[in-house]
Amino acid sequence: MASQYERAQSPSELSEVAPPNNLLRALHQDDLVALQPHLESQRVEVGRVLYEPGDTVRYVYFPCGPTLVSFMVLLEDGRGIETALVGREGAVGGIVSQGRLPSYSRTVVQFPGPLLRMGAGELEQAKVRSPSLRNLFARYADCLMAQVFQSVACNAAHSIEQRTAKWLIAALDRTGDHDVPLTQEQLASMLGVGRSYISRVIKQLKDRGILETRRGGVRVTQAGGLEDIACGCNRAVRSHFEDVLRGVYPAEEESAAIKASAGDLQPGSRMPG
Repeated sequence: MASQYERAQSPSELSEVAPPNNLLRALHQDDLVALQPHLESQRVEVGRVLYEPGDTVRYVYFPCGPTLVSFMVLLEDGRGIETALVGREGAVGGIVSQGRLPSYSRTVVQFPGPLLRMGAGELEQAKVRSPSLRNLFARYADCLMAQVFQSVACNAAHSIEQRTAKWLIAALDRTGDHDVPLTQEQLASMLGVGRSYISRVIKQLKDRGILETRRGGVRVTQAGGLEDIACGCNRAVRSHFEDVLRGVYPAEEESAAIKASAGDLQPGSRMPG
């Protein structure tokens, strides 16, 4: 279902509709108007790779609504370990870099939905002209780096069960959807652990009535149960966002509204297969 922003065509229509990305929504009106002619709407599916390591970063992507994108660092054995999860609070690709630089990580869609895309060069030109635009993206880069720092500490200090619960909560926070189209194998790879460990954790969560397994993913049935298990890393990241970019990190009511706007989407309908 296309959003009101996606259906808007003319610059005047776009200027009257809030963009479905919180980072863009936080821009000064003049900055948003300057970017709008360059924003292209797309819809992406689970598994869509936006960048591979070494690719020239030609576009900046702004996830909208429930869309989730992961930064994955590829290891020598072929595994991809997630270092950051980005939803409608942020953007990926060429945020603070100047010019066209190669991507360091794989950038892949984890939850389907809409996004907005613009040329990295066009964004760079707009930042040159606008100190307020440069400031906002620099502050967002600080928030993204905080998430990466927190992820490093979490991977070193917290149990697989805590980290699994943390990841599922982060997905729910951003999507408002309790259906997570991610297989156990994919989750194990992202967390950097063996499939057998994740299988045991998922079984324990099922036995406690916290989630159900479905083909192509899981469905969370008791978000409060996940909160009881998870470490405090999500709260730390959210707190930093609130200090640096207040109102940009997804709020619970906003996520619920996005889920409601899905209309006829049934439980499990976002899952592949």
